[in-house]
Amino acid sequence: MKSFEKFTGLVAPLDRPNVDTDAIIPKQFLKSIRRTGFGPYLFDEWRYLDHGEPDMDCSGRPLNPDFVLNQPRYQGAEILLARDNFGCGSSREHAVWALADYGIRVVIAPSFADIFYSNCGKNGLLAITLPSGEIDRLFREVEASEGYRLTVDLESQTLTTPAGEVIPFEIDPALKERLLQGLDDIAITLQHADEIRAYEARRAREAPWLFPARE
Repeated sequence: MKSFEKFTGLVAPLDRPNVDTDAIIPKQFLKSIRRTGFGPYLFDEWRYLDHGEPDMDCSGRPLNPDFVLNQPRYQGAEILLARDNFGCGSSREHAVWALADYGIRVVIAPSFADIFYSNCGKNGLLAITLPSGEIDRLFREVEASEGYRLTVDLESQTLTTPAGEVIPFEIDPALKERLLQGLDDIAITLQHADEIRAYEARRAREAPWLFPARE
């Protein structure tokens, strides 16, 4: 998992509450267990005017011109501004994979579904919670100013607006460290490889019948 670094990114406003994981990545795309290749199908039912299926070539599909990510001013967005309860519904990790594969690095909302929030941290996507009033103000600013960008600094836990205003945010210290170091669950476990090997060796001595000799 890539470590999270300070960056300045274009913001796209998704002005819908209760965006569920089936909307983020519809069920027909869940057959793959790879973490890549989901970006073209992100928000498939909202983004396109036809029905999407796995392995479709999306380059010629008819786009919904009213959907925010299809609008020219939001092309290349890396920050998604959202509403309450973002990521609700099923626990599919593919939703986070699709956002990341599209190029979204940060999602900002008043609240997130718990499992979705956990999946974000485990896959290098930063989910930031801000008060509803702050979110409302950001929506107004983004929609009023084309090319609106925020600078995201995880180390200092701040967002900086184009006007230079600094907005602090809270994050669990363990999750912050995981993102800064780019550690997924396996990498965190491997940090304790010496202790694991020592435990296995001790157990083999204490209960050799549990560890039959290999030929």
